[in-house]
Amino acid sequence: MSLEQLRELERAYVVPTYVRNAVEFVRGEGVLLWDSEGNEYLDFLAGISVLNVGHCHPRVVAAVREQVGRLTHTSNLYYTEPAMRLAKALSESSLRGKVFFVNSGAEANEAALKLARRAKPGGEVVVLHDAFHGRTFGALSATPQEAKQAPFAPLVPGFVAVPKQPDALAQAVGPQTAAVLLEPIQGEGGVLPLSEELLSSARELCDRHGAALIFDEVQTGMGRTGTLWAYEQTGVVPDALTTAKALGGGLPIGALVTGPRLADVFRAGDHGSTFAGGPLVCAAALEALSICSDPQLLERVAALGERFMHALSELPFVTAVRGRGLLVGAECAAGVSAVELARRALHEQRLVINATGPTSLRLEPPLIVTEAQIDEAVERLRRLVP
Repeated sequence: MSLEQLRELERAYVVPTYVRNAVEFVRGEGVLLWDSEGNEYLDFLAGISVLNVGHCHPRVVAAVREQVGRLTHTSNLYYTEPAMRLAKALSESSLRGKVFFVNSGAEANEAALKLARRAKPGGEVVVLHDAFHGRTFGALSATPQEAKQAPFAPLVPGFVAVPKQPDALAQAVGPQTAAVLLEPIQGEGGVLPLSEELLSSARELCDRHGAALIFDEVQTGMGRTGTLWAYEQTGVVPDALTTAKALGGGLPIGALVTGPRLADVFRAGDHGSTFAGGPLVCAAALEALSICSDPQLLERVAALGERFMHALSELPFVTAVRGRGLLVGAECAAGVSAVELARRALHEQRLVINATGPTSLRLEPPLIVTEAQIDEAVERLRRLVP
């Protein structure tokens, strides 16, 4: 089927919520993608940080093939070994509490919001400007971006959005607060790391007022920043974290992971999900988590991130580089459209990246990327703006 035929099917049968690039990808391996015409691409978006282990990692593929031939679904009315093993691995790799499985990042954040309200009924949830926590009603209500929220008002009440400043946070958090929900690095906001002062202030305020500190690690988790979880580099330990994207090695799974204080807040019947924690996706996630937990890989991610950010900073059209590990944002100079640059990179240089705003590029290759591939990606960007 031709690309134009696919576009005709989309126009006729698909709800028009996406602006797709005119490329059909048909195969992926590691950091590489191939389109329907046989062109090879460097993937420096990784499905928006979903493919931290790369496309079709052999260990993930083997686990999925083995599991899909035995059992794909039973529901959460019964036990399956992959789910129980994955819950143990997630807990022991992070907050040492308990795990609730979901299917996506937005659902993980919805579960976290319900957990916070169950722990402190009626309490407010404080969120930060430039945050992005998802598009379902609760997660959208925690995402203070006018363009995303306005068409769907009225939203869920009880959310307070504040500037990313310790004093503003201090004014908003009080006895009425159930939780502070934040991303250690705001990915959709333009790859914006939060300051250690702000994170420490959030921890102290939550402790003082009996609120839960929840880290949205949907994009920053699974080794993306050079440690398995971004919070490990901050000196601040949250009461709960959410993860998704890269957890399934390419398959859809997410999780809410609690620390000990919130581990037994939910009671039987409080929350549920038909597909969540199925044996197929959990088998894939067990392999992905094992791969991303490798200390040598994590050390490499940190080193490669420094190399990548330094090289990007020397491009003539880049005015600032932000990020940590292989979660990188590049700010473009006046007159250079990040949106147009991402489009040209795809079509002219076979480089997959994206723009998070008019002037901000987001680059997050699979964690298995090589030095040579990083250098090649930077060179392809250089060719776009001589």
